[in-house]
Amino acid sequence: MGNNETTASTVSLASVTLEVADTGDAHRFYTAFGVDRHVRLRESGAPSTGFRGFALALTVAGPATVDAFLAAAVGAGATVIKPATKSLWGYGGSVQAPDGTAWKVATSAKKDTGPATREIDDVVLLLGVENVKATREFYVGRGLTVARSFGGKYTEFAPGEAGAVKLALYKRRALAKEVGVPVDGTGSHRIVLGSTAGSFADPDGFAWEAAVQAAAGPSARS
Repeated sequence: MGNNETTASTVSLASVTLEVADTGDAHRFYTAFGVDRHVRLRESGAPSTGFRGFALALTVAGPATVDAFLAAAVGAGATVIKPATKSLWGYGGSVQAPDGTAWKVATSAKKDTGPATREIDDVVLLLGVENVKATREFYVGRGLTVARSFGGKYTEFAPGEAGAVKLALYKRRALAKEVGVPVDGTGSHRIVLGSTAGSFADPDGFAWEAAVQAAAGPSARS
């Protein structure tokens, strides 16, 4: 890929496609969960076991909203990984969707300032990588802009547009611990990232492809 294709103005995370066994079932789940507009779905039978090396995280306004999202996910068929609890940084928990995707829902607020809502402040795709610094440099070389970075532990990139899913890097082992799953996993990541600048794979094997047109809808069954 030439330098004219890797500037910060043209390279960004445009979409997140989850590969699932049944797109109909997955669409019903993600609609009930309340995140259907943030992910696309694609049917796949690629073998995958254990931790897939990524998680999706929702940041919301307060504890009541965390509980509401987690309850909606469990009611639609998700399995609780970590029950929502208070911590030094706030309040949150995690679940595993029926298709195997790990989701974390959290807030930095310790107390509610209003009733629960279905509003999402941010959606972040957390990639678990072996070497955060090296993978960060790989993405910077392709034009992504670093928004926040904590050495070799965590990096968050600036979103391509307002309201888009953010991309962040975590150490793989640390991400598995954060979500609450064993670190071991084999086979397909079962996720494809939509790129504004063509197809490639990162150092940890996460696949990027040219993003489909937005008119197809965020839950397009490609």
